[in-house]
Amino acid sequence: MTDVPMTGGVDTGAFSVHSDHPSQVSGHVISETEFSCHCCYDILVNPTTLNCGHSFCRHCLALWWESSRKHECPECREKWEGFPKVNIVLRGAVEKLFPDVVLKRREEIQVNPSVSHALLAFQRYGDEQAARGVAMSGSQPQGGGFFSGVLTALTCVAVVLLVYHWRSREEEHDLLVHKPVTKWAAEEVLFWLEQLGPWASLYQEGFVKEQVNGRLLIMLGDEEISKPPYNIENHTHRKAVLAELDRVKALGVKPPQNLWEYKAVNVGKSLFLLYALKSSPRLTMLYLYLFDYTETFLPFMHTCCPGGKENTEGDDIFTKPLQLGDPGWKQWTEFVVKYSVLPYQLIVGFAWDWLSVHYWTSRFVIVNAMLLSVLEAFALWRLWSRAELRTLPQKMWSHFWKVSTQGFVVAIFWPMIPQFVCNCLFYWALYFSPIINIDLVVQHVLHRET
Repeated sequence: MTDVPMTGGVDTGAFSVHSDHPSQVSGHVISETEFSCHCCYDILVNPTTLNCGHSFCRHCLALWWESSRKHECPECREKWEGFPKVNIVLRGAVEKLFPDVVLKRREEIQVNPSVSHALLAFQRYGDEQAARGVAMSGSQPQGGGFFSGVLTALTCVAVVLLVYHWRSREEEHDLLVHKPVTKWAAEEVLFWLEQLGPWASLYQEGFVKEQVNGRLLIMLGDEEISKPPYNIENHTHRKAVLAELDRVKALGVKPPQNLWEYKAVNVGKSLFLLYALKSSPRLTMLYLYLFDYTETFLPFMHTCCPGGKENTEGDDIFTKPLQLGDPGWKQWTEFVVKYSVLPYQLIVGFAWDWLSVHYWTSRFVIVNAMLLSVLEAFALWRLWSRAELRTLPQKMWSHFWKVSTQGFVVAIFWPMIPQFVCNCLFYWALYFSPIINIDLVVQHVLHRET
């Protein structure tokens, strides 16, 4: 009789933790330690051989997977592919050579509830992997399924929006946010009036009749606009027009009243807010509170956490900055809760307030914020399931340094970055980031480990 063949990876080192039960084959003594598991250092039970060639007890591998959630060899740390299966040749050899020892070990394993639970979870994971592989192989010839179509449609919409804004980029220099009010034509004054709100269309006729240009506009006061030909008799409407007119006089140009005008005036700041709020919303809001309270943080907070008072007719979002005061305790309470638990919900509330102005863009921002909330929940779930919540402060600290370093590098090289690159980065984050995040969420949902 020839020697029993050894399948790949069974180490024959002389570990003698338990008493040896030698078997004799053709005059050669085979020791139990030659068939020992390198996790429990006992006889192999249902030996499972990995891609690297190392073999372990099935229950040892299951316990290792359950505790670490890693798809790698416990000994050499090489990743395994697919789902490990029992090496039936090696199992048969061990059971024939050491039947009594294997039987005793099986009885010990069966009465251990933690081992049974690990084996059940490991096998369930393998069944899910197999079912997923069949589903993916069955769906590939048919073109990718539902989510592939959704992503394709969203990508087409994003490309259309990108092309639209790209074609209109030359008009940025002609925006009223760059043009002194004293050089406004009558048509530009009407455009300024229209952007105050739908109610402003009631008073366009008087401005058209008088051919009001920029020079005449800054000379108008409360008494003039309340009389013919303007006839703005409604006190609330008149107050809104005068408030916006005061802003124009103070700035000398039209204040930004939508996303594109704000981007034209604050190129670097808009790009910074877009990426910073996406990757690190809590840290960004804290930065705005400390260093940009009046101009950015206060309007943001009053928009996403309103004080509960209904806006009177004509008091729209564009006249709010002149009327904003310090938030009340109810607003601070709502803000702190959302800031701590769902920071992206604050961004959703802000974007929702702009739906009437930016129909599609606001929806992209809202969807992206919701997807980022889901991804953050998945990340916390992974930490909790792996019992790694204690590492959260360390991860937050490393994230802080990473974001700070990236921001510092960008600030240094910002003057050398072409406007073309800035526009590409801006529109990519605005329209294509949600599509990428949809794919990430789908992957996490399909991955039960997450």
